[in-house]
Amino acid sequence: MRRFQWLLLLFVLVGSGTEAQASGSRVALVIGNSAYQRVLSLSNPANDAAAIAGLLREARFDSVDLRQNLSVSDLRRAVREFFDQAANADVAVVYYAGHGIEVEGVNYLIPVDAALLRDRDVYDEAISLDRVLQAVESAKRLRLVILDACRDNPFTRSMKRTFSSRAISRGLVGIEPTKPNTLIAFAAKAGSTASDGDGAHSPFTTALLRHLTTPGVDLRKVFGRVRDEVMTATNDSQEPFVYGSLGGADVSLVPNALDGKTGADQTSELRRNYELAERIGTTEAWDTFIANHRDAYYVGLANAQRNKLTVKLRQEAAARTQQAPDAPAQTEPAEREGKFPSNKNMRPERPKAASISQAAPVTSRQSLRTQSSREEYGSFCSHRRSVCIAKAAGRDWVVGMCKSEYPRCLSSGIWHGPSGRKWSASGG
Repeated sequence: MRRFQWLLLLFVLVGSGTEAQASGSRVALVIGNSAYQRVLSLSNPANDAAAIAGLLREARFDSVDLRQNLSVSDLRRAVREFFDQAANADVAVVYYAGHGIEVEGVNYLIPVDAALLRDRDVYDEAISLDRVLQAVESAKRLRLVILDACRDNPFTRSMKRTFSSRAISRGLVGIEPTKPNTLIAFAAKAGSTASDGDGAHSPFTTALLRHLTTPGVDLRKVFGRVRDEVMTATNDSQEPFVYGSLGGADVSLVPNALDGKTGADQTSELRRNYELAERIGTTEAWDTFIANHRDAYYVGLANAQRNKLTVKLRQEAAARTQQAPDAPAQTEPAEREGKFPSNKNMRPERPKAASISQAAPVTSRQSLRTQSSREEYGSFCSHRRSVCIAKAAGRDWVVGMCKSEYPRCLSSGIWHGPSGRKWSASGG
């Protein structure tokens, strides 16, 4: 059984390697700013960033750089270092959660140490979205920037305007990327704000965690599902929006493991993997199959098999619990050795031929053997009298003393008869 489990694990690892080769190198920079020093802190961005980083790692990205609560110098450094990572990558992803602001048509990401007392301070104390787009533009196949940064910005309420004509919007402004195969996903459409959420994550990030890395699903469909889910969660008060374009082929963040194979090949491989999991027959094997395949039919069968196995294991455990024997009672040494029956069965019926009071004394073993030379006889202890009784020649004979705690006669006058009959609960 263990051998087959290792085989299944080997298959998963080989399949994972094939998937990584098909998708090329994938890198990501994930930033979450919560601990703002000059305004009220945000509860979710750091948690959101950690969750997204974990999601991308599970999707086997080659590099996932998680940064949290960055100052302006740290934010600049993180973006600059990501330039080099994205230069040789096929897919480059930047995720940012925190405060953002739009000044004169330009979007900025706000570090945690920003003061922004005047509108012109944004050039020195924040990082423009254009700089982030430049960091990912050298990726070969896909450039993706995700901004959960459209929250109601407290900086705009206290910021002094140096020019009355300078526009500062309530949210972020929509922007069309200049490079092809580039998508910019906003948590809310231009001019509107996004909710930070009352749960562990914002509504936007919650939907991303559910859909972003679905294998084989085109990113345009992914963000469509994210939009629908966020609008439902916020009663249509928040509508995520995506800018940019992709080509006619499907572009997924995590390719399907079966991409590039014919339908017959896919079905055959699925069947082999299913049969392997069935042969192993453990919940771990079914979990591995379910996690690595998306075919609705086979995954449905695997779930049914897993549920059936779970019920069976529970029933077996319950049966073992019910059938567990009680602790054995303490017995005398002779009983443990199997020489005598237990005390509860040691009372044989008294012979009806004569009462104990009528029993004739026997002074020696020879005299009893002479009187019963042609008749089988047995012996038993009379615990009431503590004497050993033997039946012979139709009468009871007192042959000696006995010890009440054992069903055996201890005197020299006891034997088991010429036929070799042993003591039994019936006394014969």
